[in-house]
Formats: sequence, C-alpha cells, structure tokens
Amino acid sequence: MNDTTRLASARHQAAGAELPYRGLHSATSPLENRIPWAAMAGIIATVMVFAVAQGLTYPLLSFILERQGTTPGLIGLSAAMTPLGFILSAPFIPAVARRLGAARLAILCSVLAALSLVAIAWMQEVWAWMPLRFLLGFFANPLYVISETWLLWITPKSRRGRIMGLYSSIVSGGFAIGPLSLGLVGTQGWPPFVIGIVAFLLCGSVVLAVVPRLPDMPHEGEATSVGGFFALAPLLLFAVFTAAAFEQILLSLFAVYGTALGSAEERIASLITCFIAGNAVLQIVLGRVAERFGSTRTMLSCVLACLAGCLLLPLIFSSWLIWPLVFVWGGVSFGIYTMALIQLGERFTGQALIAGNAAFAVVWGLGGIVGSPATGLAMQLIGHQGLPSSLGLLSCLLAVLLMAQRQRA
Repeated sequence: MNDTTRLASARHQAAGAELPYRGLHSATSPLENRIPWAAMAGIIATVMVFAVAQGLTYPLLSFILERQGTTPGLIGLSAAMTPLGFILSAPFIPAVARRLGAARLAILCSVLAALSLVAIAWMQEVWAWMPLRFLLGFFANPLYVISETWLLWITPKSRRGRIMGLYSSIVSGGFAIGPLSLGLVGTQGWPPFVIGIVAFLLCGSVVLAVVPRLPDMPHEGEATSVGGFFALAPLLLFAVFTAAAFEQILLSLFAVYGTALGSAEERIASLITCFIAGNAVLQIVLGRVAERFGSTRTMLSCVLACLAGCLLLPLIFSSWLIWPLVFVWGGVSFGIYTMALIQLGERFTGQALIAGNAAFAVVWGLGGIVGSPATGLAMQLIGHQGLPSSLGLLSCLLAVLLMAQRQRA
C-alpha cells in the first residue's frame, strides 16, 4: 500500500466510513459471545498493581529529593524522565511484541522495571536518578500498552463500555493507593521502595499465571507503526492529549491557583483528592453511558462538561459548589481517555490496535510534559485565571473538532 492510498484511507476513516483493510473490527470479535472473566481479571490486576507502583514512586522520589535540598526545577526535571521513557519506548513496542511475544515482553519488562527501582533505591542521588527514572518509564510503558491491547481484544463489544470504565477506575484507584501507602511505611530507607519493587514483580507473576487463558496477541493485517497510526486517527490521539494535559495541569498547578485565591493548603489538598476520587468513581458510569448512547457522543458530552467546569471555576471556587464541580471534573476529564480507549477497540484490531495503544502512550506522555509548562506560562502572563483559561481553550478546541467530525460523518 503506497503513501497516497494510506492517506486516502485515513481521510475515509475520519469521516466515519469503513476502511477496507486491517484497521477495523469485523461485525463480531472472535470472543463476542463469551466473557473471559479469568483473563480479564488477571489483566486488570496486573495494571492495578503496576499503577500502585507508579503512583508510589512519583511522590516518594520527590520527598527524598526535597530532603536533600534539591531545587524545584531539578526535581521537576527528574520527574519528567519517566514520561520521557514512556514516549521513547512506545515506537519499539509493536515490533518487539511481535518478535518476543506479548506475554514474554510483559514479564521481562516487569522484572527490568523492578531492577530499575532497586538501582534507584541503591543510588539516592539526583543525577544518577535521571537515566534510571528514564529506564523505569521505558520498561514500564510496555506493561500498559500490552495490557490495554489484550483487554480491548478479548472484551465483547456489548460489554466494552463498562469493562473499560472498570479498567480506568481501577487504574486511577491504583495510582491513588500508591501515595497513600507512604503514610503506612514512611519515605525513609528501603521499606517504601520494597513496596514498589514487589508490585512490579507481582505484575510479571500475574501475567505468568494467566498466560494460558490469554488469546494470542492479534497479528492479522499489515504491520502498523506508531507514526503511521497518527495519520489514521489524529482526532482520537488529540483527545488522549487533552485528557493527559487536563489531569497533569490540575494535579500540578491547582495548588498555585488555590493559593492565589487565598485558599488554605488543606482545602486545596482535599479538592485535589476529590478530583482524583471523581476520576476513579465515575468511569464505570461513563462506560455504561457509552454503551447506550455511543462512545463518540459520550466523549463530546465529557468535553463539554470540562468546558463548563472551566467557565464555572472562577465563579464558585469559594463556595461549597466547588466540591461537586471538581468531583465531576475528575470523572469527565479522565472519561475522555476512557472513551478514546473504547473507540480504539471499536475501530481497530490486529497490528493497528497494538500500534494505537503505543501511540496513546506517546501522546499521553506529551500531554503530561507539554500541558503543565504551557499553562504555567499562561498563569505567569495573565495571572492565576490562566489555569481555567488554558483548560477551557483546550476543551473548546476538542469540542469543535468532535462536532466537525460528526457533521462530516
């Protein structure tokens, strides 16, 4: 297939037409009529344990660097190494998964991620951590990509919304449990690192246990590169970018916004917790809504709700209404990503599905790296209202593009 044919196919797909090659599901998937609960439970458990490990490492390493007197800028640069590893590992995942097998790659990466965390615990020095945190992200990313690909492949179409919603809720819960575990073991010495190391090794153990129940990774169709997938679904990837940027901006800069309005640190921290809770709780509900009304319509509703939140935030920040606002905000902002996952499973299969999951990882990392600095600059230029203004602009752009796509379909 030449480049001209590929671009023409991409344009037809953007308009909602069926593509006559590898990218789309048939009317029913191979497992449409039964639900492989054991395999699903194993996959979701793998990602949950992994999310606990990831959620623990970010605050743990920041606390240690803070005690060492490291500057905030250097702490931020150190933290950016992990998403950079996500971004740079993604292009290699489809080819390596074909060569080694998805299960072997997942088990290998869980061991290598655990060894990376052992090295980080052993060498507690900021410059030594730079390459090690990069490797941690590089080895961890395939676990996400492979797990999401497996889950999309084995989930029956009729249950995809609620199951992917459950998956998103559990991943969010795992990220929340990670920091909470530091309250039990503290941030000193080896104990907190042991939790993360054991969690990574458990990932590999769970995969090993459920391998007999997993189908082969889909291999039909032409090999699709991560870069090639950008031409197939640019709007889907922009939705992932928006969800990632929204989450990272709120988590990293909401404290700055609240402080500028004279809010106490305890109240700001509680609002952030409320945001995360909405993120975790509402995904199953949104998945069920997607099954009834369609993932595209539900995504647009999530984006419009995000935009409404941006407009309301300055008006109700000091009132009790801010609590339900941030709760719903957390749910609908991450719901954009959940809907994108559902659409990925609806529209693609085979090699394109693997490449799509890897492309999601690239764009998620980019959203996390670009979103916070850009919004921080906006807040520096126009004041604290640069936060809702930036989020509102991003939401508005995605809403316009989604509505334009619907009109073309």
